[in-house]
Amino acid sequence: MVMVKTKKKFPPRSPPFFFSANVMELPLRRSNAKIVLLVTVALLLLTIVIPIYYPLLGYPVYLLKHYSTKSSSGSSSSSSSSSLSAVDVQAPVSAPPPRKADEDDDDDEDGIKFCDLFSGEWVPNPKAPYYTNSTCSAIYERQDCMKHGRPDTGYMKWRWKPDGCDLPIFNPVQFLEIVRGKSMAFIGDSLSGNQIQSLICLISRVDYPISVSTPDENFKLWNCTYYNFTFALLWTPHLVKAIQADPNGPTGSGLFNLYLDESDQRWTTHIQEFDYIVISAAHWFYRPSVFYENNQITGCHYCLLNNVSDLTERYGYRKAIRTAFRAINECKNFKGVTFLRTISPPHFENGPWNQGGNCVRTKPFKRKETPALEEGHLEIYKIQLEEFRAAKKEGKKKGKKFRLMDTMKAMLMRADGHPSRYGHFAQENVTANDCLHWCVPGPIDAWNDFLLEMLKMEEVRSYAEKVFSSDNKM
Repeated sequence: MVMVKTKKKFPPRSPPFFFSANVMELPLRRSNAKIVLLVTVALLLLTIVIPIYYPLLGYPVYLLKHYSTKSSSGSSSSSSSSSLSAVDVQAPVSAPPPRKADEDDDDDEDGIKFCDLFSGEWVPNPKAPYYTNSTCSAIYERQDCMKHGRPDTGYMKWRWKPDGCDLPIFNPVQFLEIVRGKSMAFIGDSLSGNQIQSLICLISRVDYPISVSTPDENFKLWNCTYYNFTFALLWTPHLVKAIQADPNGPTGSGLFNLYLDESDQRWTTHIQEFDYIVISAAHWFYRPSVFYENNQITGCHYCLLNNVSDLTERYGYRKAIRTAFRAINECKNFKGVTFLRTISPPHFENGPWNQGGNCVRTKPFKRKETPALEEGHLEIYKIQLEEFRAAKKEGKKKGKKFRLMDTMKAMLMRADGHPSRYGHFAQENVTANDCLHWCVPGPIDAWNDFLLEMLKMEEVRSYAEKVFSSDNKM
């Protein structure tokens, strides 16, 4: 037998990852690497990026879809007409009903038709609340109804539904993107602070605001560092210069000297620093006060002083809010938007606040069963609307922007949303129930739903101005 000598076979070694004996493998592996990279990026987009930023994608399309422009006049240019048609195509099939002529139309001078956000009904929202006192530390002690043992939770599970459209639940990412690099001030009394609590808790899910120390105890400041958004509370419950003359006064709530023709410089000297201001104050005018004009006493509200006429709180309020609006219109360096939030109605039943009045309801009123606004508050509300219209008309001549945040009708239905006796522990010696402020979380969160939607409307106006301006140049 002939023995054939053979070479011992060894298994081939794997080539280094950067080399292949088969020249065809190189493009194939490169292709696989590209596929893996693409799949990874797609997964990131689908699972992280899009869910977070979805509300902002295609924002101009959102603007055109949800708001429509009025038809142009016959004298408009063909280029303007074509632009208007393009916008109208995107408008909803069923447009919201037009506002009545006596209502405050923000759309008339802008050529844009907006839905009336403030006429509607409260509808169930089982997904709420979107934060609690365990996830947000900004809730004031007196509005923390959860902490103080309120047994029901239904007051948190409603949302406002306008008649002609929908009001989206507050989206913190969308809000912070709109106000990125901007600033906002809430000007007024403790209800302005009540709204800020809600805002802090809502946006803290994305970027927790940092409190910034200021030398003035009446000027509180917060900053969202990632979005470079600053917002402030400017405490000014009378809007005008006020001095407490007596800490007790005739009713135990103090006696104030109000200089009705002098604005409160604690806030008027700061407004030029802000892009938006939300102004609201009313309830402190029910406290006894003496009215000064041209540094002379002209009357008072329940001051019980000899030879001083009682002109009522309505006189003082009209003069004060007129002075406040005049200060805004005369501030040349303020280029921002002014929102007036209308009066927030209290709901004391079975007596006034200092005589056992309470608010123990657990569900909102339906529209047809909502009680009428108490006469004194109704007069204040009417004054707000009248003075707002006058200020807006005057401000238009100077390029000022005034917007009405008419929350009164929605909040009139929410007698269930106040702290009542749950603004303090049962063992505390507190005799009065709080039926003025709002539980947090609670109905007051809707104020920030309104605020965000109105900021979107400002984006619409800005976008439309750019479109129409470019059309006119063509």
